Amino acid sequence: MAHQSKLVSLSEAVALHVPSGASILMGAAMEQMIPFSASHEIIRQNRRDLTLIGPISDVLFDQLIGAGCASRVHAAWVGNVSAGVAYNLRRAMEQGTPRPVEFTDYTNFTIALALHAAALGVPFLPTRSTLGSEVLARNPNLVEFRSPVSEETLVAVRALAPDVAVLHVQRADEYGNAHVWGGLGVAIDGARAAKKVIVVAEEIVAPEVIASDPNRTLIPGILVEAVVHDPWGAHPSPVQGCYGRDHKFFSEYHDRSRSTEDFDTWLKEFVSGVKDRAEYMAKLGDERRHALEVKEHAPTAPADFGY
Repeated sequence: MAHQSKLVSLSEAVALHVPSGASILMGAAMEQMIPFSASHEIIRQNRRDLTLIGPISDVLFDQLIGAGCASRVHAAWVGNVSAGVAYNLRRAMEQGTPRPVEFTDYTNFTIALALHAAALGVPFLPTRSTLGSEVLARNPNLVEFRSPVSEETLVAVRALAPDVAVLHVQRADEYGNAHVWGGLGVAIDGARAAKKVIVVAEEIVAPEVIASDPNRTLIPGILVEAVVHDPWGAHPSPVQGCYGRDHKFFSEYHDRSRSTEDFDTWLKEFVSGVKDRAEYMAKLGDERRHALEVKEHAPTAPADFGY
């Protein structure tokens, strides 16, 4: 039986697989390959009551919070890595604007363990991490217990299985088999932990290209519900081998999100005021885009899979 293509537009992927009330993993690769185009489409489709899951999402979570899409966050940190505070998160936590947000505090390691546990299909994983810290008091998914094996006190990290994981990759075929490289963060465990996976790819290639390097196929199509072709979909975050981080954009966002009014103006300009990523990039301009393109390519040596 022939494989069925999973290639859809970003708007279709969000409409079909990201309902209001869902828990969604984004920013799984830490500071690279953050799926900003997908988050902007979620905002345009007016999703509400989302639970945002991720280690360090840079300003992606801040934008979803400011747009009123999120009611809960499970994360190690939410902010603007190169500029500082996440103003929308602060307003939501301190003033309930535009709506209150419940924050469950993880460390990077414990959120990685929570996703790994779900990927393994076990209810929790043990660790010594966070013992003696205040994080235990702020997170009901971290529970001290006495080990039946060693008698020592450990922390049980409850499994965390998102309804949807949105993962940005360098390339994929139309069936969702994806090549990804560079910093991976918790993306691979996230793909196995989530109930559904949406892959957003810089490039769609023939299945033969993916099959030529099976060790780089870290997200197999069998896990993927939808695959989207969306070049520059991670901007302003970087994508290894494709484009660099737009430091200027993060600085500009910092200045333009200081107040609710300023953020609303920014949101209309870069999210609700554009229909897709192509229109967003056109607004940035060719000069800005060219400045971010890779200047020194560093391809790997070919690998011989012959036998």
